[in-house]
Amino acid sequence: MGTEGHNRRVIAGRYRLEEKLGRGGMGVVWRATDQLLGRGVAVKELPYDDTLSAAEARRQRDRTLREARAVAQLSHPHIIVVHDVVEDAERPYIVMELVEGGTLADRLAGRGPVDPAEAARIGVDLLGALRAAHASGVLHRDLKPDNVLLESGTDRVVLTDFGIAQVQGAPTLTENGSFVGSPEYTAPERMSGVRTGPESDLWSLGALLCTALSGESPFHRDSLGGVLHAVVVGDIRPPAEAGPLLPVVHGLLERDPDRRLDADRAERMLRAFLTTGRTPPAPPPGYAPVLRVVPGGRPPDPAGPPPAPTAAVPGGGPREEPFLRQPGRRVLVAAVLVAAMAGAGISAAALLRGDGDGDGGPVPTSSAPRTPATGSASPSSHAPTATP
Repeated sequence: MGTEGHNRRVIAGRYRLEEKLGRGGMGVVWRATDQLLGRGVAVKELPYDDTLSAAEARRQRDRTLREARAVAQLSHPHIIVVHDVVEDAERPYIVMELVEGGTLADRLAGRGPVDPAEAARIGVDLLGALRAAHASGVLHRDLKPDNVLLESGTDRVVLTDFGIAQVQGAPTLTENGSFVGSPEYTAPERMSGVRTGPESDLWSLGALLCTALSGESPFHRDSLGGVLHAVVVGDIRPPAEAGPLLPVVHGLLERDPDRRLDADRAERMLRAFLTTGRTPPAPPPGYAPVLRVVPGGRPPDPAGPPPAPTAAVPGGGPREEPFLRQPGRRVLVAAVLVAAMAGAGISAAALLRGDGDGDGGPVPTSSAPRTPATGSASPSSHAPTATP
C-alpha cells in the first residue's frame, strides 16, 4: 500500500507522487520522483471502480496491466516512454517519462492554429509513431490534440495517453463493453462497430490535422447527435486553411477504410510538401491502391488524386460512399446512432437524413473540461459513452 513521505504519497515503495498534472476519464496523472534513480517521472493512476466485484476488479487490473506492458514495448522517439508498470493496493499505475511542455490542444488554445508547414511536421512525426505502434499490433484509438505533447525547447512531438489502446488480436481491455474515445476524432467504422484497425487511427490523424490548421475539428457540432451524424454520414468539409495539405486530408478522411490513405503514402506526401511547398496531388509512384468497384460506378483512377469523401453523379446529388453502400452498413450506422441517442429523445432516422445538420435536438456533449498538462501524458477527457 502507498505510504506517506513528507506529506507525499509513495507508491510501490519507490515513486513519490508530488503534483497533479491532469485528470480525466482515464485517470489522474501525477508529477512524481523515482526515489531509486532520483529522476522526475509522470505517473498515471488508473481509476478504481468500486461497483465491480472482487473478481471483476482483478480481471480489469490484469487486463490493464497487460495492455500497459504491451505499450511499454514500443520504442520510438515520438511515443511516450513507459518506464514501469506497478501495482499498489491492488490498483495499477503506469510510470512514464516526464515531458516538460503542454499539449497541442494547449498550444492551439493559447496561440491559435499552426501554419501548414508546422501541421505537416506534426503529421509526419505522428505518422512515424503510429506506424511503430501498428507494427507492434497496438492501436491508439484516441488520437486528438489533447494526447499530443510538444516538448518545451525542442518542440518534439510526443504521442501519449495510450489509456484506451487495444492490442490487435486480443479482447478489448479497457472498454468494458462501452464505446470509448472522442467522437469528433473517431472513425466512422469504429462508430458503427464494423471494425477497428490501423486505418481508424489514420482517420483520427486527418481530423487532427484539420484542427491544427483551423483551431476546430471539422466534425465539431453543438450536440452529440450532430457529431455522430457529421462523422458517419454528413458532408465532410475540410477547413479552407487545409488547402495546401488538402490531398492528404481528403485521403485520410475517406470514409471507406479500404480506400483510406495509408501511413506510408501520407508521410511521403507530407514530406514532399515540407521539401517543395507543394503536396503531390496523387499517391507517390509505385504505390498500388486497393481498387474497389462501386456499384453503378467505376473504380478509382490510380493516377488520380485521393478520392474526395463524396462524388457527384449525373443528374445531381451525392453518391453514397462505398462504406455506406455495403450490405448491412447502414443498419449498423443506425444501430450505433440509436444506442448513442438512447434516453435522449433523438430519432436515429432524423440523424441519418442527409438534408440537415443532424443536430437532432439539445443533447450537449459532456466532456470533462481539459486540465492543461505541463508535464507528461494528460488523461483523456471523453465524451459520453454509448453502450449498445
